[in-house]
Amino acid sequence: MSGPTILPLALDGVSFEVGGKHLIKDFTCTFKAGPRTVILGPNGAGKSLLLRLCHSLLQPSAGTIAWLGKGSAEASRRQAMVFQRPVMLRRSATANVDYALKLKGLARAERMAAAADVLGRTGLSRLAEQPARVLSIGEQQRLALARAWALAPEVLFLDEPTASLDPSATHAVEKIITAIHAAGTRIIMTTHDLGQAKRMADEVLFLHRGQLVEHAPNERFFAAPENDLTQAFVNGELLWWHQDRDNRRSQRQQNENTQ
Repeated sequence: MSGPTILPLALDGVSFEVGGKHLIKDFTCTFKAGPRTVILGPNGAGKSLLLRLCHSLLQPSAGTIAWLGKGSAEASRRQAMVFQRPVMLRRSATANVDYALKLKGLARAERMAAAADVLGRTGLSRLAEQPARVLSIGEQQRLALARAWALAPEVLFLDEPTASLDPSATHAVEKIITAIHAAGTRIIMTTHDLGQAKRMADEVLFLHRGQLVEHAPNERFFAAPENDLTQAFVNGELLWWHQDRDNRRSQRQQNENTQ
């Protein structure tokens, strides 16, 4: 990746509301160059929504999201996202990668060389001419990573990339993500899997009910979490009881405001 960086990515007071319900609440964080960030939290915490906001697939109801690097004018071209259920085109694995590169304006010879390269690095060379939609779920996820990697993004957003995979396929995907990071791409990914967060994160953001509860380096996050919600989640406890507590607190605040 050449040229001036698009990082850091700054979110300031970001909220996202649907039908009067705040799904992301006053989120403030800055993603700088370097570490692998894992956004951790239970299902429904708002992790996927947050990635879509960062990737500009959604616009916040309040607050700002801005790329602050000198290359920010090219931010849309220098980031990519892989979804939990990637969309495969009705064509071969090679053609799926080729199509993404064609949109970027590369010549055919360069596209074919790049496609062969990333398919090789993701262990998909033998499946290069297979229809993408007949591949296994794990193979499709590796192909989605190959397609994104071929674009040489500066930042790659990954939304629960192994949520539907068995341990073997998860291991293969994690190896690819590690290789993409080692090649210089900034990784920001979501998971609800504590073990994956321990393996993959340099820093962890813990999200609960749309709010950023804790942000810490990996070792400190798991060894000495500062928030009781974080501690409960790290200990494997269910967080449903916090919902009742938070609802009671919200009701008390509303009563106080009307007095």
